[in-house]
Amino acid sequence: MGLWHVFYADWQMECCGTPFSVGEEVRRPLLFHAADDVLGGGWQDQLTELAGPVEQGAERVLRDRHGLVVGVGESAAAPGGSARLVGLLTVETHGGRLPEVRGRVRCVQVVTQEYGETEPGSRTWEPVPGRRSLRSVDAGPKWFGGGDARSGAGLVVTLDPAGEPAGLSGA
Repeated sequence: MGLWHVFYADWQMECCGTPFSVGEEVRRPLLFHAADDVLGGGWQDQLTELAGPVEQGAERVLRDRHGLVVGVGESAAAPGGSARLVGLLTVETHGGRLPEVRGRVRCVQVVTQEYGETEPGSRTWEPVPGRRSLRSVDAGPKWFGGGDARSGAGLVVTLDPAGEPAGLSGA
């Protein structure tokens, strides 16, 4: 199955998350997103390719050919069909009942994102596409700060599915 790169948004961790360290086994519900929909895009090194049937239960999910089961939005194929998607896996602990994915944490990186005002003086901020950095840490923090033009936006976590050999994801 390989390694899976997962984005864990700062607000998800700060609200309901439990910090974890490299080497720990974790269980998290995952939701697939188009890469451009998360912090303005620019995630080329963290993309995952999924392909398989779409099923409808409590939530719409895709059952990847390698066994990974993740939530997908309405834009994926209708239940009973199949889909091939390339994008970003994200932790989603709100608004649904997605199946949990289990894996051992192989790497944790803090995401620092640059933000710009939507209009000068507006005090409304949005991510600047592709303007982020990743910093490896031994454990993910509970709090990220924020509110600055450059601030912590979450984590990129590399998961090794339990019992599977290490390798690259479909990235």
